[in-house]
Amino acid sequence: MRKMWAVLLAAALSAALLAVGPAATPAAAADRALALTPPMGWNGWNAFACKVDEHTLEQTADLLAANGLQAAGYQYVNIDDCWMSRDRDADGRLVPDPVKFPHGIKGVADYVHARGFKLGIYESAGTLTCADLPGSLGHEQQDANSFAAWGVDYLKYDNCHSQGVPAKQRYGAMSEALAATGRPIVYSICNWGLEDVASWGATMAQLWRTTTDILPSYDRMIANFHVNVQLADGARPGAWNDPDMLEVGNGLTAAEDRTHFSLWAAMAAPLIAGTDLRTASAATLAVLGNTEVIAVDQDPLGKQGRPVSMAGGLDVLAKPLADGSVAVTLVNETAQSALVSTTAAAAGLPGAARYIVRDLWEHTTGESAGAIGAVVPGHGAAMFRVAPADGPAA
Repeated sequence: MRKMWAVLLAAALSAALLAVGPAATPAAAADRALALTPPMGWNGWNAFACKVDEHTLEQTADLLAANGLQAAGYQYVNIDDCWMSRDRDADGRLVPDPVKFPHGIKGVADYVHARGFKLGIYESAGTLTCADLPGSLGHEQQDANSFAAWGVDYLKYDNCHSQGVPAKQRYGAMSEALAATGRPIVYSICNWGLEDVASWGATMAQLWRTTTDILPSYDRMIANFHVNVQLADGARPGAWNDPDMLEVGNGLTAAEDRTHFSLWAAMAAPLIAGTDLRTASAATLAVLGNTEVIAVDQDPLGKQGRPVSMAGGLDVLAKPLADGSVAVTLVNETAQSALVSTTAAAAGLPGAARYIVRDLWEHTTGESAGAIGAVVPGHGAAMFRVAPADGPAA
């Protein structure tokens, strides 16, 4: 009988939300100027899951500044799930966990803002978060007002405990609520690529998850790449496909870390680091801080790289850049070294007698009559910036 009442209660709640919930689309389009290039920053989930607190976040901000990642473009320090108490207050407002956040979210925001960063926070478009803490479904404006009052600059909005309410309705409600606060808050839809989000995410957010959750696994990273790379038509300044956060430094091999970072940059994906910076190796920091690869991701033209060829586990992507050059990424998904190659013409470059070829990982420059290729190690990648020798980009 208790189970039956629970089912009936859930059904009634779902029906009520569908009946009185907000319109399926927001009143105004998302503010494109908030993310003219893909957001860059750090999120604690991949390294810490629920074991994150005020001290860890503030320490991470200091490390981002000290290790050069802030200068390389990392801007957001983002809190994920488990930051709040299990109950709202008497007025229905979210309450930061007083043990984890003794100075509240406002205190953390003030700390990171004083150091030139922006603060991100997490919630879910359901009755509970994925860790079964209070969700924002039915509390959208109240929670958006709290985020704005605390000084939040970025919201990752998850998809747990949705009660059957359509995604457009739930995510549109928070989009409207954020806009109504008057505070510029980057809005990251995290509905795991479901309900064809790539076709409507840009109507209400600056970025939207296109895939299932990433893991510190080469196969999962490549699987997310295969999904996201097919969605290039939807990416543009202020609107980005998101194949999930970075696992660089979390157990992949050195070659796989390079591949992961190269692919995310080639796809104009958000670069949200997710490793423990207190113990990050020099090699991990060198990958995350490769400013030549970051420049491809952050290119103001805002084009997502497209496949030139993908056959037999050997992939070639081409990403046009604002200066007329093209970023060419060569990926070897197989376990053994292999030659991966293409041509300047296939990559979309204009005809020329010579091309300047800049290796973005080796930081060397060469010339080519048009062939672009490299022997790439198993699970590895090579990345080049190619321009006609007589063109402005050279």
